[in-house]
Amino acid sequence: MTAPTLHRESLAAAAAPRPPHPRWLLRLHRPALYVWAGLVAVLAAGLVWLWGPLTEAAADAWRQYGACADAGPCAYDQDAIVTYKSVYNYTTVPLIALPFLVAAWSGASLFGRELEQGTAHLAWTQGLSPARWLATKLAVPAVLVAAGTGLLVALHRLAWSAGDGRIDTAKSWYDSPTLHANGPTTVAFALTGLAGGALAGLLLRRTLPALILSLGLAAAVRFLAGLAMPHLWPAVTQVTGLDEGYRASGLTVDSGLVTSTGAHIADPGCGPVSSYSGCDAVYARLDATGFYTTYHPESHYWALQLATTAVVLAVAAGLAVAAFTLLKRTTATTRPTRERTAQEPTQEQAV
Repeated sequence: MTAPTLHRESLAAAAAPRPPHPRWLLRLHRPALYVWAGLVAVLAAGLVWLWGPLTEAAADAWRQYGACADAGPCAYDQDAIVTYKSVYNYTTVPLIALPFLVAAWSGASLFGRELEQGTAHLAWTQGLSPARWLATKLAVPAVLVAAGTGLLVALHRLAWSAGDGRIDTAKSWYDSPTLHANGPTTVAFALTGLAGGALAGLLLRRTLPALILSLGLAAAVRFLAGLAMPHLWPAVTQVTGLDEGYRASGLTVDSGLVTSTGAHIADPGCGPVSSYSGCDAVYARLDATGFYTTYHPESHYWALQLATTAVVLAVAAGLAVAAFTLLKRTTATTRPTRERTAQEPTQEQAV
């Protein structure tokens, strides 16, 4: 093998793309990493506090309040009840908002700003292919986002379970913020926000527009998932008499009146005949014989959670695939020229 051939092979080997290491991404977005770690730590501490001392104090206060109702006026720890409720809200609302925070950061900083300032193109000219660049910028944050959000969801579930049935003002399992804060759907929403931010950044290539679009995508997925969730698993229907009203408790899908033929019709809102005079005449005109409620009981909780999580993760995967496809199309015309420039020796090197 001649010396010029060896020289060209060594140049080609030096110009070959090297597998990216996650450290460069962590260094580049170190402030965001610190903010994320701090936010997870603060919320985790609040949830542990809620899970242990606050739940016990609030449960004791409610026992004292129950004794007061039986024995007449007496003292009970009202501050413990108020503190539990406040901390529960202060930890639940930020947890539900995390997917939107991830989406905003992904669209604006992780992708939009780097494409707007040319940092991404610089990386592509230094041996890092666009596909590997995108894969690394999705994989590393996805691990951190899933780990942090998953930890907070698990702690929230433990804190809520500790107070369920012991604290009279505790949120029901089907309360919308509690429903998602207690399960893996919040993790799926966060990953969808990350993928949606990537697509928004690659599509718009500007910081502020990408931030707005990524937030819009996250909000749309959250809203549509909330609408679809009750219909992703078969619900049960309970029928009650006209004098009873609605008795079912759970995630309601539909409700109304049942006629003598078994048909389901809209409820005019008169109420049970045992509570409001004149309602019997209203229902007689409608040929109504009872109320029906189609709903999900608490036993359907995990089925609803897992079904919704699967759908949202499929949406996240679709957004990621769309981002890779868009990146491939936008870089297809420039990549061959760049690769030839990197692999072909200059005239001085050939001599």
